Amino acid sequence: MNRIFRNLIVIGLIAVYSIVPTFAQEDYTKYIDPTIGNVSRFLVPTYPTIQLPNQMMRMFPVKKDYITDQVEAWPLQVVTHRSAGIMQMKVGLGEISDQMWRQKMNIDHDLEVVHPWFYSTYLIDDDIRVSFSPGAKSAIYKIDFPEGKKKNILIEGKDEMTSTANNGESFTLKEKIVYKTRGIFSETRTMYAYVYGELTDANSNAISGADLSSDRQKFSISLPESSASSVVLKYAVSYISFEQAKLNFEKELATTSLEELAASGKKAWEKVINQIEVKGGTEAQKRTFYTSLYRTYERMLDVNEYGKYYSGYDGKVHESNRPFYVDDWSWDTYRATHPLRTILTPEMQNDMLNSYTLMYEQSGWMPTFPQVHGNHMCMNSYHSSAIFIDGYRKGLNDYDVEKAYEGIKKNLMEGTFIPWRQGTPRRPIDDFYHENGYFPSLKIGEEETEPQMDGFEKRQPVPVTQGISYDFWALAELAKELGKTNEYETFAVKGKEYKKLWHPEHRLFMPKDDQGEWVDIDPKLSGGKGYREYYDENNGWTYAWDVQHDIAGLTQLLGGKRAAEERLDQLFREPLGIRKNEFFVNGSNSTGLVGQFSMGNEPSFHIPYLYNYFGAPWKTQKRTRFLLDVWFKDNIFGIPGDEDGGGMTAFVVFTSMGLYPVTPGLPFYNITSPVFEETTINLTNGKKFTVLAKGASRTKKYIQKALINGEEITSPFITHEQIMTGGTLELVLDELPNKEWGKHATIPYTF
Repeated sequence: MNRIFRNLIVIGLIAVYSIVPTFAQEDYTKYIDPTIGNVSRFLVPTYPTIQLPNQMMRMFPVKKDYITDQVEAWPLQVVTHRSAGIMQMKVGLGEISDQMWRQKMNIDHDLEVVHPWFYSTYLIDDDIRVSFSPGAKSAIYKIDFPEGKKKNILIEGKDEMTSTANNGESFTLKEKIVYKTRGIFSETRTMYAYVYGELTDANSNAISGADLSSDRQKFSISLPESSASSVVLKYAVSYISFEQAKLNFEKELATTSLEELAASGKKAWEKVINQIEVKGGTEAQKRTFYTSLYRTYERMLDVNEYGKYYSGYDGKVHESNRPFYVDDWSWDTYRATHPLRTILTPEMQNDMLNSYTLMYEQSGWMPTFPQVHGNHMCMNSYHSSAIFIDGYRKGLNDYDVEKAYEGIKKNLMEGTFIPWRQGTPRRPIDDFYHENGYFPSLKIGEEETEPQMDGFEKRQPVPVTQGISYDFWALAELAKELGKTNEYETFAVKGKEYKKLWHPEHRLFMPKDDQGEWVDIDPKLSGGKGYREYYDENNGWTYAWDVQHDIAGLTQLLGGKRAAEERLDQLFREPLGIRKNEFFVNGSNSTGLVGQFSMGNEPSFHIPYLYNYFGAPWKTQKRTRFLLDVWFKDNIFGIPGDEDGGGMTAFVVFTSMGLYPVTPGLPFYNITSPVFEETTINLTNGKKFTVLAKGASRTKKYIQKALINGEEITSPFITHEQIMTGGTLELVLDELPNKEWGKHATIPYTF
């Protein structure tokens, strides 16, 4: 047997069999496949990210997608979600040349091993195997070269990189990370990543004869033909200093091998993945479910380095023994990812809320897309508001709540609502919103008058109006919780202002200009790329339902429950009105289509659950099972849109369990038909919550009867408290719908 493959098998056996699962008798990590969704339908694929749950060290090969059979490099670190990474490494044989620095390395997909805790690929032309395993702030690459050849490891900086070497055994790298904010008042932020690394052979012996050299942004390691064929590169990363990078190394890697790091990484993944145990369902459904659960642990990331952390929000190093989490896109993740954590890892969610609050204290703005270098201005609205009211009402308050409230209020009262400009001061167009209750649209053909407006993202007046209404609702509800009665009354009014864009004839939300006149557009097709002149990434048919915080108000606008149900039916059946190839010229974000419904974009996620509010829960059961079955497959095409680091896959996790948080900020969940016959959540408080659905299948999916701890319920809702105190939700299923179950239900909370 080839020595390289024999070593690989040993690594695999250690990783798979040496760890006893924390919760489950069955180890569900075997169902994780990081290649699911690695080919996108239009925009961005998922990447096979190798990392520990919510830890800062991560890696994925630099290449376009799964189909590509050439790797450009392997980064030493991926700083921000789905970026190509920094300090990119190549390997090669013979004399180093310009061609070797530029080369792409050919692989065979069938010879790859991809787990969240271990990665290995074979370079088919050069007979080289590259393996990788991550720690929290460190990692190990092992490169198995052919014997008797000159061996090279090349590392190139993305921005400005410097390097030093120490006798061919250890080295340091420093790369400058530069980020420029958007808009005419843009600023440039700068921070650094520091690396301390050591070279050994496979037996942890120092490698003799290594030639380490650097030239501007390039660092190379060359080893003679007589050196050991297996080279181990162990390194740690810090955002603080070289000294901290070396300390991270000593704490994590000083006596650790690749095999040991892979085994401990698998144990870390078992702890979070085996927290949910399922029975029933198909092999494919388990692969989709557990891979989706893995994706929800890709972010946020703890950048606290053993008692201190660098903050890109004030450019300083802070001492703290509490995790400091960055890398989140709240426009995507407030909907389901954050609510999922309030169930699975409430302590971690508390730390994330604390991190958001600290970022506000350090920068002066509550972030919406917090990155390691500071807030990333992206999408629209200030939906970090939602994660605070949602967490607070679920008992998460281990942070400065008053300071968080202050930050949310500042964003909404002093910040601009211009898309992709969050965290900059209020502009005249925002004054118009505050005075008139809606974000104004340009007239058809009118030139932009606001110099801060992004030339591509445009005004997005309808989703901005709706999104800010949600945020004011969240602020009002938090004000109520904190006893700020006057502010609650003021902000609650603004939470209803979305109604000002309701067009009673179109029965959609339509844009108005600054004169209060309707802009007469085609709500299906107008607005250019992503419909951004009027909507955002989706057309008016999606945004017709984007009122999660006031479903009763939306129902009233639609003419009552029966009329709302019929209109929702129409959404799933309404034709494009144009050929598909023409539709996707502007509608490439609107993927996973069922009629005008887009499964591939976040504002749609709650829509199939609205039948629960309209008196037809059986249609929610029908739609959600259909959407999972059609659009979420266990293959490289298995994600219908941009997954956004847990934003979409949290929908899969919740819906597969038969639950969904339609309104983050209200502590209850919608009930739908689960995929599995039994789903058990091992809660961190020592209790268990189980969803029983005997015989659940593609055909046997309609709820006939429901019981919580043996007591029958007639409502398609369950409270957060009912889950967290443990117990059993039993759903009696059949092949035909019970159209009366839940028909007359009301939501379980009114605050």
